[in-house]
Amino acid sequence: MNWFDRLVSLQFTWRDAIDVVVVAIIIYYILTLIRGTRAMQVSIGLAILGSTFFIARAFDLPALEAISREILFYLPFAVIVLFQAEIRRALARMGRNPIAALFGRRHSAIPFDEILDACDVLAPRRIGALIVLEGAQTLRNYEESAKHIDALVSSDLLVAIFTPGGPLHDGAVIVRRDRVVAAGAFLPLTASADPKLGHGTRHRAAVGLSEESDALMIVISEENGSIAVAADGALHENLDRASLLQLLTHRFGAAR
Repeated sequence: MNWFDRLVSLQFTWRDAIDVVVVAIIIYYILTLIRGTRAMQVSIGLAILGSTFFIARAFDLPALEAISREILFYLPFAVIVLFQAEIRRALARMGRNPIAALFGRRHSAIPFDEILDACDVLAPRRIGALIVLEGAQTLRNYEESAKHIDALVSSDLLVAIFTPGGPLHDGAVIVRRDRVVAAGAFLPLTASADPKLGHGTRHRAAVGLSEESDALMIVISEENGSIAVAADGALHENLDRASLLQLLTHRFGAAR
């Protein structure tokens, strides 16, 4: 019986359909999690490395097969080490709400216009800023070590906080919905060796927190006044008002 006859003789049941759909959803979720990050490049490299075993077996290359077999054995451990940040982020999302993590999109009362107006004031003046927009995962552990504020989000307040000379301008501002809950917060720095993160402490802190949580960080560089956004371990740079609003809307839903 050739492969075509075997294919025709297969019986596809509703259980098989569910199996295929679940696997497809898992693969899609993994790809969306690492899309646009260095993890995607690493994944491609690991896939090529793992495929050498099957290539060596197909073409009867015993030396390469023996070496690749050993590599294939340690490959799962390499995946855990290389993708520990992505794995933590995925488990945190799934733990909050498995269905919403796959299909849902959060809505928020974050006043986008006030934040955008603040960026329009800070960026041309090259005033460094780091604004953290909290997602579904709480940031209270970073809030506790910062200066408690609890005030409505406004562009004037954000500009006043980040104006040089003040006691809070070096730290990050944490925004929860429509309120600034803390300022002067210090965030974990990323360990990524990506050369794009050579800007400074603010950018590395923004990416570092994005690797640990579902928050979105807006960074304004004091070197050139450029605006960047860190989310899901990736840094989106050189944004204008329209592109920044698009990222905010995509992440939190349309402003209400």
